[in-house]
Amino acid sequence: MAEHDVEALAGTDDHQGVCAEVSEFRYAEPRSLLDTDDALVVALDEVQDPRNLGAVARVAECAGASGVVIGERRSAQVTPVVCKASAGAVEHLPVARARNLADYLAQAKEGGAWIYGASASDAVPYDRPDYRGKVVVVLGSEGRGLRPRVRGACDQLIALPLRGRIQSLNVSAAASAILYGILHFRAIRVDSAP
Repeated sequence: MAEHDVEALAGTDDHQGVCAEVSEFRYAEPRSLLDTDDALVVALDEVQDPRNLGAVARVAECAGASGVVIGERRSAQVTPVVCKASAGAVEHLPVARARNLADYLAQAKEGGAWIYGASASDAVPYDRPDYRGKVVVVLGSEGRGLRPRVRGACDQLIALPLRGRIQSLNVSAAASAILYGILHFRAIRVDSAP
């Protein structure tokens, strides 16, 4: 098959010589992400850039998260761009869609999860909470952060230290710092248990 044939099938010249027909992405059931006692879920509040969704999924998969929850509307969905940006992580990490993120967070609380929302204001340092048990970390959209109702559904707002002149991190960089901070916290608690 000639390169232009692959390009026509792929619909892009960014194909690396390979094209495959696949089924639509299968989303997980949101409640299933909290099935384990130490579930760690990342919820994204209207993150719209597919590359950011892909990068967050990659971080979440590498950190051993139970999954990622996105909204059904006004949020990036799993597309080929997301798959590529995630370096294939979305093939291994459950991604679920919630009709209403604030309602999902309320259901997660009822299921015994603690909800921590990343925020640049009115927040405690991210290294203060006790992250044992079921945890949902909520990250806000590019530029606007958490919407008021989602913010209100959080048990506690957490903030990463920002010592430079720029007052925010990219959502995937924040996800990375927070998730690996939680892994570090959990390891210390397990290793120092009596």
